[in-house]
Amino acid sequence: MESSKCKAIIDTNFLMMMFQLKVDVVNELKLKLPSYYELIVPSVILDELSLLKKTLRGKDKLAASMAYQYAQQKPFKVIDVQKDMAVDDVLLNLCDDKDVLCTNDKNLRRRARKRGINVIYLRQHKFLEVDGYIN
Repeated sequence: MESSKCKAIIDTNFLMMMFQLKVDVVNELKLKLPSYYELIVPSVILDELSLLKKTLRGKDKLAASMAYQYAQQKPFKVIDVQKDMAVDDVLLNLCDDKDVLCTNDKNLRRRARKRGINVIYLRQHKFLEVDGYIN
């Protein structure tokens, strides 16, 4: 029996760490998540990366630029969302109880867990950790 698609909502810092810390996020997520999860990048994240490309310098600017390009390719799926509130609020509102939020932002992680949203984050600069229960 195949389950309906669940979402793994990807935050800006999660995309950038692939290039800043050389973590293969896609393969790590494939190991942590069942195959019916889609890797979702909300359009507000692309907007944020686009702004960071213009404002950051050095390695961070390069990471933002590479993350921007990479996020628009498979296996990621970009979904169009309106930015009528703060980006963190948009991400939280996109998540259902069966979805996962992928972020390293401590504040956002705490807010997500209070709402019962499962979180995946980077631990020790190399391992993805699940906070919650993924079935």
